[in-house]
Amino acid sequence: MSVQKEALVSATQTYSDHFQEHLAVLATVEAACAGPLHELANRCVQALQSGGKILFFGNGGSAADAQHLATELSVRFVADRRALAGIALTTDSSALTACGNDFGFDAIFSRQIEALGRPGDVAIGFSTSGNSPNVVRALDLARTMKMTAAAFTGRTGGKLKEIADPILLIPSSTTARIQEMHGLLGHILCAEIEDRLGLVAK
Repeated sequence: MSVQKEALVSATQTYSDHFQEHLAVLATVEAACAGPLHELANRCVQALQSGGKILFFGNGGSAADAQHLATELSVRFVADRRALAGIALTTDSSALTACGNDFGFDAIFSRQIEALGRPGDVAIGFSTSGNSPNVVRALDLARTMKMTAAAFTGRTGGKLKEIADPILLIPSSTTARIQEMHGLLGHILCAEIEDRLGLVAK
């Protein structure tokens, strides 16, 4: 077999392996995360109806997830409707670098929670390991401030398993699969929020 054909066979196998792993994780997530997702949607709706807000945060790819979902709420998800108070704590470069410089990287989200969070608000942290120090610290503070401290995570849940409620835990040890499920569940969360607020025509 030529090198080119061997490369094609390898690429085809890689392609198939990723799909099969994705489908296997997906099959477990639907049952495992239904209850926590519905509960999180309830908390978000209660916060928004009371004039509160939803604060999203995470690192790396999880920062992108946070920004993505905040935008789905504040701009648009399915239908044109009033803006909803979704805020990503990952986008203000001045706040992130000032806090990182003055207080350390572990405080970049908790400092913003302290400034912006109010009782009844919802803080949603993303950490595929469940052990990101700045996410753990922020959710711990959010809980102390009588906010809902929720998390999207994976693997065993790490330290967030003892802090976050509700917690959407993806039963996988593969970061890519965890992030894929976070994206799907995040979209379902936005859909449930719109639906429960009566913002999507039936």
